Amino acid sequence: MKEYNGAMMQYFQWYTPSDGTLWKRLAEEAPALAQAGITSVWLPPAYKGASGGLDTGYGAYDLFDLGEFDQKGSVRTKYGTRDEYLHAIKAAQAAGMQVYADIVFNHKMGGDHEEEFKATPYNPENRHEAIGDLQTIKAWTHFTFPGRKGKYSELQWHWWHFNAVDFNAMASDVNAVYLFEGKKFHHDVDQEKGNFDYLMGCNIDIDSPDVRKELYHWGQWYLDTTGVDGFRFDAVKHVGSGFFVEWLHHLRDYSGRDLFAVGEYWSGVDAAMKHFLTSTDSNLMLFDAGLHYSFAAASRMGGEYDLRGIFENSLVKDHPDMAVTLVSNHDTQPLQALESVVEAWFKPLAYALILLRQGGYPCIFAADYHGAEYTGHGRDGAEHDIVMPSHKWIIDRFLDARRTYAFGEQNDYFDDPHCVGWTRLGNAEHPGGLAVLMGVDGPCVKSMHVAAPNATYIDHTEHCQEPVVTNDDGWGEFRCNPASVSVWVPAK
Repeated sequence: MKEYNGAMMQYFQWYTPSDGTLWKRLAEEAPALAQAGITSVWLPPAYKGASGGLDTGYGAYDLFDLGEFDQKGSVRTKYGTRDEYLHAIKAAQAAGMQVYADIVFNHKMGGDHEEEFKATPYNPENRHEAIGDLQTIKAWTHFTFPGRKGKYSELQWHWWHFNAVDFNAMASDVNAVYLFEGKKFHHDVDQEKGNFDYLMGCNIDIDSPDVRKELYHWGQWYLDTTGVDGFRFDAVKHVGSGFFVEWLHHLRDYSGRDLFAVGEYWSGVDAAMKHFLTSTDSNLMLFDAGLHYSFAAASRMGGEYDLRGIFENSLVKDHPDMAVTLVSNHDTQPLQALESVVEAWFKPLAYALILLRQGGYPCIFAADYHGAEYTGHGRDGAEHDIVMPSHKWIIDRFLDARRTYAFGEQNDYFDDPHCVGWTRLGNAEHPGGLAVLMGVDGPCVKSMHVAAPNATYIDHTEHCQEPVVTNDDGWGEFRCNPASVSVWVPAK
């Protein structure tokens, strides 16, 4: 099993201010992040979106515009300019971290001109059910990128580079997904809604020879321009899975580098995610959505949750070398479409579960680390003020324990529904190991083995003040406070 002794950080959240300063902040903060134990950063989409300087980047417009051209109302992106982006990457790498770029291959948005062509309307909830005949429609499918004027690529995108849209200017009141004449929905996608090839905007047809040639060219240009170390692929369940493997193989061969790759297959269906891993021959890791949902449930249920099953339905349980484990991300944070909140009291327990155990590549969410305050509209249509508290102090303690003590054999003590723990026995380079104990209902005490006889352990979280001394056989009575976690490490 491949061990990721480092940790990734998602260095943005959905409500990152649209002030163009994110790249500058990363360049300044990179040394401190690396010192804390962050070994890689996942950055947001760096190219121009349909909303210009306000766009998160997921409304992808021009993949070649990294904040260089006056398009969609701004030169810079939400996060800064091209030069600031490239400087931030170099600063992060100089500090010892890898940089992963967020890639959107599913759709384009913000077309420059309308085009007329023929398409068939389908039921948005059942993509196998046509709800009308082949008809002429009008959609924003012509992308000319006027500010770039052909620099880096001369290709203009037309309707035949896509396979579907969900808006017809000739019938704006019709709720439908329009499948273009001569096109098909890709078969190797998630089967929700019958076929989940179409998600939003102008759906890219990855079977188009022009599209494939352009995306290969863009990948080479992007690597040459930025020097990133890997990729996070957005919305992979909506794109034919084989394309990611082909694209990655091409770029790995082109660069001669073992580029990292993780896909966002956001689904609570364990079988669907495992099918994706099989169909991509494990070339991409996946974010562990199932584990996140368990964390969210545990935080809501408190003492009614059975901690013994926290890893059921998780990717890390069965495929530990293919799981990027996480607590929260930009899609699950409050007010987002996929809102799924892990309550603040449980986040220290959740981060201990991803940072201090074997298996998985843990990812820390910037809004959990730094905290976040923002205002937005919820599902009820009302405006809400959100405050997400910072957990930096405790996460830093976990990171320190991870790189100093979290080595060697792991023994689990998941024998109580309200109180679970584990130990790591250490190795020759990192002796002493550690013991982690957490509970959701009342104080928690458990006898656990650390293979260090007559040794003194202290709580690295400082939640418990009295030390634990192991017996002649290396067993100790470890404890934690109610609804809390303690990390016991050898006293220095």
